Amino acid sequence: MNIYFCGMIGSGKTTIGKGLAKALQLDFYDLDQEMDRILGYSFHKLVEDKGWLAFRELEYSICKNFAQLKNSIICLGGGTVRYEWNMDILRGTGLIILLTASTEELIRRVKPADRPRVNVGTTLEDDIRMMWQSSKKKYTNAADIVYQTDQKTIEEGIRELKKMVLDYFKRS
Repeated sequence: MNIYFCGMIGSGKTTIGKGLAKALQLDFYDLDQEMDRILGYSFHKLVEDKGWLAFRELEYSICKNFAQLKNSIICLGGGTVRYEWNMDILRGTGLIILLTASTEELIRRVKPADRPRVNVGTTLEDDIRMMWQSSKKKYTNAADIVYQTDQKTIEEGIRELKKMVLDYFKRS
């Protein structure tokens, strides 16, 4: 069974996911990194050149591959769980952990990195707020565990999530 991390951009999926994979001695995969590897260039260029539909099609293909893995930690893209076709593939193949943070914290974390806007023509701040407001229910409905990353060090997050994951699997 896999452990999937989902959440908004900047929620800590990759950072905490890598650390938890190391702590649990599991393989680690990241959807954005896998997409860049397949493309041979940044997925930002794919979005810029061909649009979000091309991105979502590739994301779906990668999710199908991830669902076949066993005993891995997999960081999904920020919007992966907002699309039911991805969830249809991933459901039942692993534990899904939603990492959350306040919109202010997400903005602070993401601001240094330039990325394509989901809501074209918006500021980063408005884009993040709009995505969370319109999709919060999809994120929470997808999750088996919700974990707040605000006011936590990476080490605290890894330690606390390791305990939560081990407890979850003991109960299952």
